[in-house]
Amino acid sequence: MKTTTVEQVKARLDAGEQLYLLDVREPHEHAEFNIGGTLLPLGKIQTMQVDEIEDLKDKEVLVYCRSGNRSGQACLILEQLGFANVSNVVGGMLDWQGKFAK
Repeated sequence: MKTTTVEQVKARLDAGEQLYLLDVREPHEHAEFNIGGTLLPLGKIQTMQVDEIEDLKDKEVLVYCRSGNRSGQACLILEQLGFANVSNVVGGMLDWQGKFAK
């Protein structure tokens, strides 16, 4: 499983790069704070309900959650489902908010 840091993601977003961000947190967490990712909670990924992101199988997908644990699990499952290029955003939104939401 590949990993990326919140600094790398922010730099790419700031540079205007179009990124496929996947938020695997729960809806209430997404509503409180998000960086524009598509919400697909880990529970749906665990039960293989990934139809809405099926078209991203050959694209780079950056997966994030609160701390990096759920997104790591999601990456492993997505890889098994044939997603070729998924990366776990290490540290998740806790790290993002600690560094950039001041």
